[in-house]
Amino acid sequence: MPTTWQKSSYCGEGESCVHIAAIPHSTIRLTESADPTRTTLTTTPHAFHALLRTLKQQQKDPLHV
Repeated sequence: MPTTWQKSSYCGEGESCVHIAAIPHSTIRLTESADPTRTTLTTTPHAFHALLRTLKQQQKDPLHV
C-alpha cells in the first residue's frame, strides 16, 4: 500500500511544511518538505500523541517546560 502524506494545516503556500503519514495501529511518519534528502522520522502513535499533548500544553502555558 502506498504512503499517503498529509500537509500540516499550519503550513501556508510556498512555505516549508511538515508532512505526516499514518499507518493505522502501526507507525506515524513525519518529513519536512524543504529537506532534499526526504529524511523520515518514524514513531509510534502513542509517542506521537504524547508529543502533540506536550506541544499543546506549552502553547497554552509558554513558561511550562
